[in-house]
Amino acid sequence: MKKLSFFVPIIFLIIATTITKDSTKKLDKKIFEIKENIRILEDRHELVLLDYNILTSPKKLMEYQRLYFEDNFIQKSIESLNWVEIKDKYLQIESVTNNE
Repeated sequence: MKKLSFFVPIIFLIIATTITKDSTKKLDKKIFEIKENIRILEDRHELVLLDYNILTSPKKLMEYQRLYFEDNFIQKSIESLNWVEIKDKYLQIESVTNNE
């Protein structure tokens, strides 16, 4: 009887420890997955915010151009731009400023 009263609490503690460790591992896995999802969403948010900032202001586009692209972009006037269309295997070039 004395041995039984000694082993029952030990067995109970072993089972309780095993259950606790298992649930802790599951929680750690869920926390890791949530953190990864948050990181991915933050990256996507930064890209969307960058797109928004670029598309909302030409002045900001020029600032970003100076910061990131150095001399890759050239500012053009609207009169120098043209529409290019392919019609019947021929290129048709029209000015953007046409009032048609």
